[in-house]
Amino acid sequence: MKKIFYSPGEPSGIGVDLIIEISKSNYWKNSKHPIVCLGDPKLFLNRAKLLNKKIKITLLENHKDTKPNKKGLLQIIQVAKCKTYVTGKLNPSNAPYVIEHLNFGINQCLLDKNNALVTGPISKKNIIDSGVNFSGHTEWIQKITKSKDVLMLLASEQIKVALITTHVPLKKVSKLITKETIINKATILNDGLKSKLKIKKPNIVMLGLNPHAGEGGKVGTEELEILEPAAKYLRKIGINISGPISADTAFTPTMLNKTDAYLAMYHDQGLPVMKALSFGNGINITLGVPIIRISVDHGIALDIAGSGKADTSSLKNALHTASSIV
Repeated sequence: MKKIFYSPGEPSGIGVDLIIEISKSNYWKNSKHPIVCLGDPKLFLNRAKLLNKKIKITLLENHKDTKPNKKGLLQIIQVAKCKTYVTGKLNPSNAPYVIEHLNFGINQCLLDKNNALVTGPISKKNIIDSGVNFSGHTEWIQKITKSKDVLMLLASEQIKVALITTHVPLKKVSKLITKETIINKATILNDGLKSKLKIKKPNIVMLGLNPHAGEGGKVGTEELEILEPAAKYLRKIGINISGPISADTAFTPTMLNKTDAYLAMYHDQGLPVMKALSFGNGINITLGVPIIRISVDHGIALDIAGSGKADTSSLKNALHTASSIV
């Protein structure tokens, strides 16, 4: 049976709230594929009480025992025990709990390609404070799956943005932008748009690294020396990619309408536009790895955890996209 594993992420954040709220909706019972939550049952029960939601739990010994979703019922596999159940307050002692459940979900998808992994928001800082070298879900999944390269794609109905570099300081970005890297990332993006999002002939726009895309070498030479040769090669091998173009004119209504995905050079080049257009509705798709992994596009929101104010739109879209891919 095809199934979706849900790793809620940071236990003190809204990742737990979201799945409880969705489990009480018609979306849950109408889901095409069973959803298996990964975590400590006591955490879900405590949070449901805070949210004033009545839920039932089936603790699974084996995911093969999974059954179709029932409204208000969470099917849970527990790999480790949550150390603290406090809502809205980070505790580094919970970091191993987060990592163990994430790893379990990744491995189940490696064992069976018919499964998908959907992840809730995490606190990178909390995991790092626990002593684990952790830069993000994307990089962690690349490590566990032993993938050669990986690509983060943020997607919504309005826009799709992929990143050449992810969670690195801005001063290090230019050194990481190479012709080989651009070619690898653009190829992964093109393949992913075709295979996962069913776009037959993707139209990709490459953003320049420098203001005005270097302005002919007057404001930086990376476009002339690296980006343009990479784009030329990609077009030669059949990938429909334009640019590099200046980011300040790349997101006009006309450009948005004719672009399937943007290839941004760094995190805060394309994602502010992505989140301005569709915050709360977007999803994060990991491309280049041998599993299906989709995530929400927002953070842990400690300030509203347990309040019932969390917006479930992003997680619903992530679950729907995972279901459509599997």
